[in-house]
Amino acid sequence: MKLRILIADDHEVVRRGLSALLQMQEGWEICGEASDGREAVEKAKQLKPDFIILDIGMPNLNGLAATRQLVQHNPSFKIIVLTITDSDHVIREALDAGARGFVLKSDAVRDLVSAIEALQRGQMFFTPRVNEMVLAGFLEKGTVAPRGMPPTFPKLTPREKEVIQLLAEGKSSKEVATVLNLSTKTAETHRSNIMRKLGFHSIRDLILYAVKNNIIQVHMAPGESSENGSAG
Repeated sequence: MKLRILIADDHEVVRRGLSALLQMQEGWEICGEASDGREAVEKAKQLKPDFIILDIGMPNLNGLAATRQLVQHNPSFKIIVLTITDSDHVIREALDAGARGFVLKSDAVRDLVSAIEALQRGQMFFTPRVNEMVLAGFLEKGTVAPRGMPPTFPKLTPREKEVIQLLAEGKSSKEVATVLNLSTKTAETHRSNIMRKLGFHSIRDLILYAVKNNIIQVHMAPGESSENGSAG
């Protein structure tokens, strides 16, 4: 069974280049293309791809807004955003929206295949700068986390730790229930209890906590990435 990928970018030359790159991988196919965010959302709902590659800077509906709509429609969608910069603002918004991979457009040829492979394994894909910011705590409250403090789970049960991993990997409450052989209501209760215990208000907070405490693995792009490239 082929891995089906949807590519959304407002530049045709970029779509063609990414399509050629990805279709070189055995068993991968491009099931659709979109030139703006609204078209991407509609095509994703129709085609149900395994992966969605979204440029952030698209007209009509940008990639972040499209990501939010897609994740709301189907939390199982695996979305990789193409960005021209890995600034903290972009990272925060992309995580909040539900993206699981971050690839700089200038490094797409080098990193995009690795990003898809990482998400296939249930990992996230970060640039080195994103990983440094997560581990330093910059993305949580905008400040550096205390150093020298060992990671801890404040009164979390083993089951709650399992739920954290599944949620941070992008699974919905229904999917968590299926994996753990629970009712959906019980899975949702676990999620609410976890968010309350940890004082979190968004899935981004949960993801960052899971990354910092080694609950989920992150695949990191090699080397230091540049910030050059053209806007979407």
